[in-house]
Amino acid sequence: MQFEQRFWAGMADGSVTVTYRRWKVSQAVAGRRHRAAGGMIEIDEVRVVPPGSITDADARAAGYPVLGVLLDDLRGDPALPLYRIAFHYAGADPRTALAADDRLTAAQRADLDRRLDRLDAASTHGPWTADTLAVIAAHPGVRAGDLAVELGREREPFKIDVRKLKNLGLTTSLEVGYRLSPRGEAYWRAP
Repeated sequence: MQFEQRFWAGMADGSVTVTYRRWKVSQAVAGRRHRAAGGMIEIDEVRVVPPGSITDADARAAGYPVLGVLLDDLRGDPALPLYRIAFHYAGADPRTALAADDRLTAAQRADLDRRLDRLDAASTHGPWTADTLAVIAAHPGVRAGDLAVELGREREPFKIDVRKLKNLGLTTSLEVGYRLSPRGEAYWRAP
């Protein structure tokens, strides 16, 4: 579940505990955990609500100063059901600690080599992992669309591939673009 960076601190400190989304069908299930950019969240409750039932207190719980700002910020077709998703912060994303660890053993490096080889072999567009790591290393903080163009790729498939590298602890998302994580730097720079 995606959240803008402006909500991350509130999610982590427990002041943001609700979000509202317009969906055709619920995309969240109570009891499940989701990665959110600020950490992990666990869904407590999902229900459809009429927009008129939302209060200023609900808006503050969603990270907005007043109801009008929340309503103005809602995306999607107003004819779609409006879901209220209550959640609580469930701790740091385990990828954060993985990405911060820049001490790679020979076994860990060999494991990363195998995983990256598997990603390349499974790709419908050919090997991509080394080129993607190289372009991120050379251009930290550059928009995903610009990096994708440099590699002759479409933006969305490129972003999906970068997420695969993030799952291995090799990259970190920035407000704009990406950078190699300390683990990614250690892997990339090693002979």
